[in-house]
Amino acid sequence: MPLKVYNSLTRKKEEFIPINSPYVGMYVCGPTVSGESHLGHARPYITFDVLYRYLMHLGYKVRYVRNLTDAGHFEEEGREAEDKISKKAILEKLEPMELVQKYTNLYHWAMNRLNNLPPSIEPTATGHIIEQIEMIKKIIADGYAYEANGSVYFDVEKYNTDFSKKGQPYGILSGRILEDQLDSTRELDNQGEKRDPSDFALWKNAPPEHIMRWQSPWGEGFPGWHIECSAMSKKYLGDEFDIHGGGMDLQFPHHECEIAQSTVCNHTMPARYWLHNNMITINGKKMGKSYNNVIKLTEMFNGNHPMLAQAYSPLTIRFFILQSHYRGTLDFGNDALQASEKALKRLWEAYEWVSSEMLVVSGELAADKLLDAKVLKLVGEFDEFMNDDLNTAKVLANMFELVSVINAIKDKHIPAASLSASTVSILKQQLKLFVEDIFGLKTEQANDNGKLDGVLQLLIDIRKEAKTRKDFVTSDKIRNELIALGVQLKDEKDGGMSYTIG
Repeated sequence: MPLKVYNSLTRKKEEFIPINSPYVGMYVCGPTVSGESHLGHARPYITFDVLYRYLMHLGYKVRYVRNLTDAGHFEEEGREAEDKISKKAILEKLEPMELVQKYTNLYHWAMNRLNNLPPSIEPTATGHIIEQIEMIKKIIADGYAYEANGSVYFDVEKYNTDFSKKGQPYGILSGRILEDQLDSTRELDNQGEKRDPSDFALWKNAPPEHIMRWQSPWGEGFPGWHIECSAMSKKYLGDEFDIHGGGMDLQFPHHECEIAQSTVCNHTMPARYWLHNNMITINGKKMGKSYNNVIKLTEMFNGNHPMLAQAYSPLTIRFFILQSHYRGTLDFGNDALQASEKALKRLWEAYEWVSSEMLVVSGELAADKLLDAKVLKLVGEFDEFMNDDLNTAKVLANMFELVSVINAIKDKHIPAASLSASTVSILKQQLKLFVEDIFGLKTEQANDNGKLDGVLQLLIDIRKEAKTRKDFVTSDKIRNELIALGVQLKDEKDGGMSYTIG
């Protein structure tokens, strides 16, 4: 069967047909690098990494673009307007781009630990200010944006009036009706500049205290959040491309605004297929600052968080995420993560045993034809399940049925000759393909991390004691030696300390 994906735009599964096969253009919204990556970042980037790998397995030549938001990103929906980069740079007493580099490095380190492939292109908002300004100028020229006190706003009502007639109203992706949006719009800073509360900023006038600012036809300022993705997807993938991905929380307002901007500018819907992964919860609660349950990826890896019973390896987290369908809800809890840790170990041990040529069959006739047929069926369904909207959960369920067969042969409960040589060959090939190449699972030599964590914690404690004694020579020596070994120490506000390896 051909690959089918759930298109959020049409709210149904559709056969994936690229615009210009075998080439595929995929844009995924990346992080705002104003702080450490957290658990919420793991799911979308693992989800779209698997899609990227699977598309390449199908023979497509994929250009995967994933941006970094390193400017602007002031919020307009439900929160006081703020520029996250500037605000955090002031708090940490760093130059904005120094802060950006720090958290970009941490993000890349975490993505590498999770075994995500790097995208084809990773553009930054600050590297594309000219493209964003040019796009805004065109939107103004076409009559869908206006300037007010050095800021530029998109005219949502005019867009909605004109494009509703063409079957593409504002709200087409999220299903939100404009009138409902107006009723729920809060009074935020500079709302008086707008002609309508639903209008969103394309460019913001920078107040004197604002650190990051650029010259524009409307004065010194900085770009809005939504315009960067429209400008960068257009530059690297064209006016219309195949797949736009991101978390479900980005459907509105971010992706809705992207659609409006790009449609005005390029006279076409930017992407054919819109894919969104569902959110995660932690012990049944939505992850958020108000719940005090935001867990950074560094904390997941070292276990240094009050909600964690232990450290969890990056590959355990990857495996845990793949056990659920990407559009389903996913709850992180210690019991579930510990179960995943054991399950991944069981899968990997069976896979290693098969891969190490321990399972050898010479005959072409299976001693147990029913078992032979069952193994072929289980393996043959891998592609079938992936083609049904990337159902990694069903593939893993089949893998564990195969693990039971492999372990039975390994423990000599059933003879190896029960399977034919050709079936064993297919089993090995498909497990290698899906376990490693598509699902991106691998061994974690470093995860003797229990011992490693213990050693590092001992050094951290010694350094802490040295600082208390004002023995800064010893304190600095420990920090510098660890940095040389690729271990970054970070002093926390509460007096504690965390570390990252990479």
